[in-house]
Amino acid sequence: MTSSSESGPADSFAGPCAVVLAAGKGTRMKSDLPKVLCPVVDRPMIHFVIDALEKAGIHRQIVVVGYEADAVKKELGSRPDSNIDFVLQAEQLGTGHAVQCCREQLEHQSGPTIVVAGDSPLIQPNSLQTLLNHFNQTNPALLLGTLKKDDPTGLGRIVRSADGQFTGIVEHKDATPEQLEICEVNMSTYLFNTPDLLESLGRLKNDNAQAEYYLTDCARLLYEAGRPVEALPALQPCESLSINNPDELRLVDETMRKMGYA
Repeated sequence: MTSSSESGPADSFAGPCAVVLAAGKGTRMKSDLPKVLCPVVDRPMIHFVIDALEKAGIHRQIVVVGYEADAVKKELGSRPDSNIDFVLQAEQLGTGHAVQCCREQLEHQSGPTIVVAGDSPLIQPNSLQTLLNHFNQTNPALLLGTLKKDDPTGLGRIVRSADGQFTGIVEHKDATPEQLEICEVNMSTYLFNTPDLLESLGRLKNDNAQAEYYLTDCARLLYEAGRPVEALPALQPCESLSINNPDELRLVDETMRKMGYA
């Protein structure tokens, strides 16, 4: 693990912190660049994620790097406001494993920790602020930032009880016909009470077909342990646009230009 900060182990961080997942290669992008450095609006996409975090008041960022780690670190190190810790995920063993790699950096994080994807340049500062405000009011173990989507095909559905309380996430392939009618979806935006995050990371298992550790399992583990887990549909339609191939990259670029990013 490498870090751009010189924080000592006795330091405690009371403000919010972000873990930015940026270790992937993005094989479907047909580029040798790490996925988060592929440009949108003529700029590596991860910069827009860091911009949004900064605008939302999240000034401590931990960026998980892997493929072409030095290139990602060099690019982000050029930011004038750079206050980023870099953590190496040498093997990509899932989103849960990526955050597990940050355990040392999070042990002295007393404020909440939000986990976001580095390839989500349309993440909106006001959505992040809405999540932070709600978290501060209700103090859950985990608050999921969700989205109500007209066509939720392929996405994990947010399951609620009759009185509207979060009870779980069901993946599209595992959903019943009734659950497939649910339009509220998981968008991989997780705001944790940091001690609850660390505790649930320690209980993750990789007994699945991919032998990976999934961050979504933290929601289930915390819920089953009786800890308060909430979901808030605070995200906006533009935040549902993902980038997994060149066509999606072009669509996001066009959308961002129309929204005035250029």
